[in-house]
Amino acid sequence: MATTSKNILDSLPDPVIVVDNKRVVIQANLAALELMPGDTIGRDLAHSLRHPLALELVDTVIKGGTVELEDPESLVEIEYITPLRRSFSLHIVQALSDRDNEEMQIVIFLRETTADKRAEQMRVDFVTNVSHELRSPLSALVGFIETLQDAAKDDREAQQRFLEIMSREAGRMSRLVEDLLSLSSVEMNEHVRPRDSVEITKIVNSVIESLSVRAAEKSLELKLETEELLPPVVGDSDQLTQVVQNLIDNAIKYGGHDSTIEIKVDTTERVPQTGGPGLKISVRDFGDGIPEEQITRLTERFYRIDKARSRNLGGTGLGLAIVKHIMNRHRGNLEIQSTEGEGSTFSIFLPVKTGQNPSGGA
Repeated sequence: MATTSKNILDSLPDPVIVVDNKRVVIQANLAALELMPGDTIGRDLAHSLRHPLALELVDTVIKGGTVELEDPESLVEIEYITPLRRSFSLHIVQALSDRDNEEMQIVIFLRETTADKRAEQMRVDFVTNVSHELRSPLSALVGFIETLQDAAKDDREAQQRFLEIMSREAGRMSRLVEDLLSLSSVEMNEHVRPRDSVEITKIVNSVIESLSVRAAEKSLELKLETEELLPPVVGDSDQLTQVVQNLIDNAIKYGGHDSTIEIKVDTTERVPQTGGPGLKISVRDFGDGIPEEQITRLTERFYRIDKARSRNLGGTGLGLAIVKHIMNRHRGNLEIQSTEGEGSTFSIFLPVKTGQNPSGGA
């Protein structure tokens, strides 16, 4: 029976701990042992669970008291910091009596709330960031409208200057709203994998053609290198167009003047997300590069390395977040490599259509 009980506990995904009437841990499942520091079995619960309120509730049960599961005071939120920050709500399930030893045993478990906490924090950050991003251009528009209606109503030169600024701020709001809607749409369908067959070279060529004028304005050459007979990928054509456009557009914004943007499309034996063959599309610029400690944050919503510069260049801080979520939907991957002073390379990996091999055959 003891072995069966241990197997059942170990099969549970949440940490479960059993203590005796002296608050000594007599059993813990694998999830709990992986979470708790050092030796847990045979030691006081306080060694593994350093939370005064939680220990107080356990002591209450040991002394014959009861803890109502519906009582908010019986739900304790605790955190374990290492190796990663994880959040749990601790519940005292019930008190059991060991008939053989006639001793009380208390069963407690920790329900992980890390994902819930992160989601809530993301929601708060998202609302805060959107409010901030919209407040600035709206304040500018309101201010200039008031000036045009009053002090500058007869000043043609001021009117022209203010209208240009208003147009720029309105465009910034429009791009932000468009990116927000796009991100919302991508996240809504992120769990639904696309099934269409897409010729990626057609998409890349189309995007290059549409952005060539903007690149020429900065004296940038868009240079494409691609293998012949590339197999189709499994994807959503519109979303993949958006991904390629975002990556090349970023390279144009942040690439150095009078330089080249290298775009390369080739086969790869392994897509990190699926482990199977696929295509790799890389966009390399020769701009200022990105500090290593900031690379991992680039796909966060509204994260910008240089906020003022990004806004001046028309960035919303959502482009790479959109790319990341589109890649998630396609079971693909985004990889960022950069060296300060030398430039950056943004690469996406996409699985090829089932039944195709990298050489393009069936």
